[in-house]
Amino acid sequence: MKLEIAHLFPDLLNLYGDRGNIRCMVMRLKWRGIDANVTEYRLNDPIDFGGTDIILLGGGSDREQQLVCERLQKTREDFSRYAEDGGTVLAVCGGYQLMGHYYETKDGHMEGLSLLDLYTVQDSPRLTGNIILKNESLPYEIVGFENHGGRTHLGNVTPFGSVLYGFGNNGKDGREGAMYKNIIGTYLHGPLLPKNPHVCDLLLAKALDRKYGISGLSPLDDETERKANRYIVDRFL
Repeated sequence: MKLEIAHLFPDLLNLYGDRGNIRCMVMRLKWRGIDANVTEYRLNDPIDFGGTDIILLGGGSDREQQLVCERLQKTREDFSRYAEDGGTVLAVCGGYQLMGHYYETKDGHMEGLSLLDLYTVQDSPRLTGNIILKNESLPYEIVGFENHGGRTHLGNVTPFGSVLYGFGNNGKDGREGAMYKNIIGTYLHGPLLPKNPHVCDLLLAKALDRKYGISGLSPLDDETERKANRYIVDRFL
């Protein structure tokens, strides 16, 4: 078995160490005897959505987001088809904002892909600090770090989690991120997946189920990761 992982535009959207999320996915597959092939796509590379199982879209500055946004508009139909067909996507911070309808900044309007029913408006001050979420379908809390000037507002879409500590999408409604089919959008970075192996396994399980019809993953010894996760939970809660 092998999963094809696409890292979109790491030269532009890697502000928060998003390669750490890629490495986490690759290693957790390898430890289970499953191969992974990672393809990094630059701005003008054609994207093979049909041959991809997991897509990572990371975070960057507003200028870099604008460049990526203009590029992704050209593949909007293909990206939407991939998502509606159950393709797995992890979109972090700036990538998360691009999944929505638009991002309104002080420099202008940035049209999104509308894969998630949400929109973002820039505001101040920046929402920065450690954050802890609870997702009722996952066995452990989700921890991370947020640093965003955007205020994201959800429409008809499920939040990634409820905020136990921190700001979340907009600092007001107690929700963070968004989920639709096999897409997860979130402001959590740090990077996210090494701190939360249960989230990593959720993404891997979705991709393996879609490609091979496999339900469930063999357990790994995550004692160290669990302790690190629990330290953050105990410290701030």
